[in-house]
Amino acid sequence: MRADAARNYERIVVAAGRAFEEIGPTATLDEVARRAGVGVATVYRRFRNREQVVRAVFDHLMTVEIQPAIATGTGDPLRDLVASLEATVDVLAGRRVILALARETDAVDVGSLHRYLRSMDRLLGRAVEAGHVRPEAEVRDLAAIVVMTLATVHACDPGGADRRRYLALLVAGLRPAPEPLPAPSVHGLRGA
Repeated sequence: MRADAARNYERIVVAAGRAFEEIGPTATLDEVARRAGVGVATVYRRFRNREQVVRAVFDHLMTVEIQPAIATGTGDPLRDLVASLEATVDVLAGRRVILALARETDAVDVGSLHRYLRSMDRLLGRAVEAGHVRPEAEVRDLAAIVVMTLATVHACDPGGADRRRYLALLVAGLRPAPEPLPAPSVHGLRGA
């Protein structure tokens, strides 16, 4: 991609993310173009439709905000795993419109989701190996924890007290226990 095309792509994606969060799901591609400082034809040349813009915004969110948050480590495998789950939930909780649009249009980028899950799987493996997490825990359990925690996010809790409480409760279920977890279905979560 040429340098100017790459700059336009980045400006469009960032502008789209802001427009969706500020205006809501009804933000138009004309509004995105205006905010990005490009012509609407430039937006349509790069993205054929709204779903492609949503996919690019979600991929950008995963790549630029979430992935770097899980790349750092303290050396404590459980703390690294929990901090990565917290960072994921915090970012996604702050981007509820983007998350809803991605779900609604099935515009989740599979590549970025798989990169995220591979990173989380490494953290999970370290925590299991250190004896801090149940040996039968799977990366799809982490994805479910994120989804379940996001279900507790609501407008009347802008500080995120509920999401922190329920994430802690769900993480406690990862700790080793005398009884193993029931086996999961043979059909995993999509992307896990």
